[in-house]
Amino acid sequence: MRLALALGRRGLGRVWPNPSVGCVIVADGRIVGRGRTADGGRPHAETIALSEAGELASGATAYVTLEPCAHHGKTPPCAEALVDAGVARVVIAAGDPNPLVSGRGIETLRSAGIAVQQGVFEEEARNDLRGFLSVQEQQRPFVTLKLALTIDGRIATSTGDSKWITGPEARRRVHMMRSSHDAVLVGGGTARADDPMLTVRGLGIERQPVRVVMSNRLDLSCDSNLGRSARDVPVWLCHGPDASVGAITNWRGVGAETVLCEATGDKLDVNDVLRKLAERGLTRVFCEGGGEVASSLISAGLIDELLVFQAGCLIGGDGRSGIGAMGLTRLADAPRMKLVAVERIGEDVLSRWTV
Repeated sequence: MRLALALGRRGLGRVWPNPSVGCVIVADGRIVGRGRTADGGRPHAETIALSEAGELASGATAYVTLEPCAHHGKTPPCAEALVDAGVARVVIAAGDPNPLVSGRGIETLRSAGIAVQQGVFEEEARNDLRGFLSVQEQQRPFVTLKLALTIDGRIATSTGDSKWITGPEARRRVHMMRSSHDAVLVGGGTARADDPMLTVRGLGIERQPVRVVMSNRLDLSCDSNLGRSARDVPVWLCHGPDASVGAITNWRGVGAETVLCEATGDKLDVNDVLRKLAERGLTRVFCEGGGEVASSLISAGLIDELLVFQAGCLIGGDGRSGIGAMGLTRLADAPRMKLVAVERIGEDVLSRWTV
């Protein structure tokens, strides 16, 4: 099962809207087939592993990180494929909460006389599959917020100079993190100030995450890095009802997709933004700011994981804060995070937190 989990992790950020599943088939103590969900979501892991195993799958044990699907979609059910292959035993890490699958995959296997064992490394599997599970259980993607801060919590000087707060090792790690997510999200302020590409670079990785920008009025220039590359790497623009028809038309004209979201006053409703992203298939979103987007997500309780890269420099009180105003008057109301891990990366420190 550990190998199946490792295989599944290789597909993170590459298989949405499907979960990234790993499958290993063992016969007579020997691995005869292995697979992960293919890029784009199909074929599924079981199909690939069974194809590799061939006739050796008969009487074998299949280790799968998620309950095999049992419904007819764009591909036949994996549970039926395991039955047809003559597998004798299936070991499953986590159940699938999808109403089309939940329990039915296991029932299909057992009805065919296949022995089924559940819950093997379930916690590890649910952690790997947390994007897919979040969509199924909360109707929104799993959200990781990344901040790159000075010791005193600043992301830029008073003039907006921010390149580079962290060192090359930390920046390379961020590119790795982008690659394991379906999308990279920033606010309109960050898009205007930094003119970012938001792509994965320097790692030899071709499949890129979707680049999502939240901009209520869509007051962004098409003559930007995002606009000039929208036909090569997907750009989705989440905007409110006050965005002009001209701006929408111009962005669509350069190849971007526009997503109408609800807004309250001058701000987009972040709950609706995430719902719309989930409806379009995204399961894992990597938010890189800026401060207003970060504060909106935190205040709404929509952050699942917080990653803080802290650099050994000081900017002072006139610098720009990493998180925008949250309107707190009592310390007791401040969101509390749980420290998961601390790691030195070059001359910087990475801390991982969960809510």
